[in-house]
Amino acid sequence: MKISNPVLPGFNADPSMIRVGDTYYIANSTFEWFPGVRLHESKDMVHWKLLPSPLSTTTLLDMKGNPASGGIWAPDLSYADGKFWLIYTDVKVTEGTFKDMTNYLTTAENITGPWSDPIRVNGVGFDASLFHDQNGRKYLVQQTWDHREYHHPFDGITLTEFDTKTMKLDPKTARTIYRGTDVKLVEGPHLYQKDGYYYLFAAQGGTVFTHQEVVARSKTLDADSFETEPDGPFITNFDTPDLAIQKQGHGALVNTPGGEWYYASLMARPWNHKNESAYDPRGWSTLGRETSIQKVEWDDQGWPRVVGGHGGQVEVDAPKDAIETDAPLDHSRHDEFDSETLDYDWNTLRVPFSKHMGSFGDGQLKLVGHFSLASNFDVSMIASRWQAFNFDAETKVKFDPFTYQQMAGLTNFYNDKHWSWIFITWDEKKGHVIEVAENNRGNYTSYLKDDAIAVPDGVEYVWFKTKVRKQSYTYEYSFDGETWHEVPVTLDAAVLSDDYVLQTYGGFFTGAFVGLAAVDYSGYDATATFDYFDYKELR
Repeated sequence: MKISNPVLPGFNADPSMIRVGDTYYIANSTFEWFPGVRLHESKDMVHWKLLPSPLSTTTLLDMKGNPASGGIWAPDLSYADGKFWLIYTDVKVTEGTFKDMTNYLTTAENITGPWSDPIRVNGVGFDASLFHDQNGRKYLVQQTWDHREYHHPFDGITLTEFDTKTMKLDPKTARTIYRGTDVKLVEGPHLYQKDGYYYLFAAQGGTVFTHQEVVARSKTLDADSFETEPDGPFITNFDTPDLAIQKQGHGALVNTPGGEWYYASLMARPWNHKNESAYDPRGWSTLGRETSIQKVEWDDQGWPRVVGGHGGQVEVDAPKDAIETDAPLDHSRHDEFDSETLDYDWNTLRVPFSKHMGSFGDGQLKLVGHFSLASNFDVSMIASRWQAFNFDAETKVKFDPFTYQQMAGLTNFYNDKHWSWIFITWDEKKGHVIEVAENNRGNYTSYLKDDAIAVPDGVEYVWFKTKVRKQSYTYEYSFDGETWHEVPVTLDAAVLSDDYVLQTYGGFFTGAFVGLAAVDYSGYDATATFDYFDYKELR
């Protein structure tokens, strides 16, 4: 079998991969999307099965009001003492001098839970991981944030001993064990033990096209004792602009039962408009930061090296002892909303789905309209990741607005400042109409205006479809579910990419979503009824 990268397509960033017995697990960042932390399992590293997210209650995760790309940064999954340990960070500030955050710990005997109530660990820095030393001691390893404007904000990697009796850190033991290289922005640390050395894997260069992973090692955990790998970095795509996968860096190391080694990394697949250079800009990553897996070998000096060179490979040999896993490589799906629970692919913004937001089951999803899609509070929307460059998504909706302040429909969404949708609303002259609008860097544009499409009298349901074709996307509508009409508006998909958002906003860490939404900022709780949702990837 071959590992084809990305193994987790679409927004699946900051992978923390471990092995327990013959099973591999990956935990990924989810930022402001609820539930928190995305989990997958596999026995072959090729096919990955989506599991329930561990942070599924407001006891474990309260993100109400969090900024876009705040929330869950770089969770760390580990296994020791017969249970899973999950360290996660809830970031409350994304831009500016400060990064106010709290690191938490939760544990579970089973990967599917139940997960224990969270223990507050500290707020020293993000990207925290828990290292279980072979001598039985445990340490928190983390990026360290320095707000002082005359210092670099990324102040090295701090290690602090964790007392399992009190379940607290001992701050007196804290020390900086590694300061990174001149590339700066050292973050995402994970510690491993092999052949008498402690190996520290850490990201540098920022999670953009200059991203990289470096490795350092030491025979002790003393302050400033780690030596950087010669002839590095361990992995980067900064100097491999022609490779289909880019931005590799932040990730985690794992070994197989048969003694092979692999490294899971975040990555991206940028594309360019036809009139652009493929090098500058390097491209637009609409699927966000995804997960790749590279094979690793150890040289005769005991340093890890990525097979094929530090740029990595798109196709990688799977482990020799891989056990084929039953999980689809195509993420197409259809939801009739018959279940009493939303499937694992659905996400909401910052808070769990509740009766305040609506209801589902018996073949219908009902969304109660609240604030606009530009809000960080009280948004009625369910959405799932773009996981392919080319796909169709459609739905059927019933909505009876009586003011232009009420809207419901199908959206393509990155964050509160970058999204578009096709929706039913009210027009004083035409009554029920269909409009297409876009929010681009916070600037809202109605594309149809006086040409908004009137919904004929007697039409109860309207069908909406979006066709995403890598560089651009369009919307369509139907009044019978059979005859479709394309709205004469073609939108630039780059607006929904990390790289575009980065130009004006410091939180650019997620990816494009497609979803269903209802808005009623008039405060009268107008409710939209959705009959189904269909997402079909095109190969």
